[in-house]
Amino acid sequence: MIARKSSSGTRRSPEDSRAAILAAATLEFSAEGLAGARTDAIAKAAGVNKALLYYYFHDKEGLYGAVLQHALGDLLQRITQILDSDRTASYRVLCYAATHFDFVASHPEYRRLMQFEMMRAGAGNSPHFAKLVELFFRPLMTKVISVLEEGIRSGEFRRVHAQHFLQSMISVIVFYFVALPTLRAMMPIDPLSAVALRQRRDAVLDMISGSLFQDRESAPGVIAEVNQEVEAVSPVSEKRKRGKKQ
Repeated sequence: MIARKSSSGTRRSPEDSRAAILAAATLEFSAEGLAGARTDAIAKAAGVNKALLYYYFHDKEGLYGAVLQHALGDLLQRITQILDSDRTASYRVLCYAATHFDFVASHPEYRRLMQFEMMRAGAGNSPHFAKLVELFFRPLMTKVISVLEEGIRSGEFRRVHAQHFLQSMISVIVFYFVALPTLRAMMPIDPLSAVALRQRRDAVLDMISGSLFQDRESAPGVIAEVNQEVEAVSPVSEKRKRGKKQ
């Protein structure tokens, strides 16, 4: 049977209600920030009684923290599957970069949430940041560095400083989205159009492989393989395909 809403909340399962609250809160927090977000609006959008928000998440700050963990957990899960695979180090590093890029490109709410949180953390006002580091940022860094070091040992990669190279990779991946206002003013096309995103992703992979691979002639083949597999599941690629049909 299909669960029906009641005037005092919902008759959905607790899991469904919690998921609906997180989805609504993600939109509200990404649009308004923590200070401007309204729990009334979140409850209304989720189709639940406002009291249910406090039952699951205690307060607005707790809900905000849960939204951050949910967003980062989705990204970490996708990346972990790639980095833990038995593919070559070259493939895993470039597939990580492409997947990270596509995730940020296709999740505008994630982009805004991370910008809000980095500003709070920079001002020393975030009670969540230390936990995010331990649950998400540090495991991600550890896994990518491990693959980089593996590639150095196998001779696939140059002898780079793995930690600094990872920081450079992340900068190349995310700066494009941080600089969107400038890019919109300067680029001849919408920087978030499917064409622009594909061009930028190719440029990211080319830069990473060109500065990392020992055998630079192998890079185009690895990039083509990564693009083929990533595009099979990428929301960005689906957007590009729909654009061609219109």
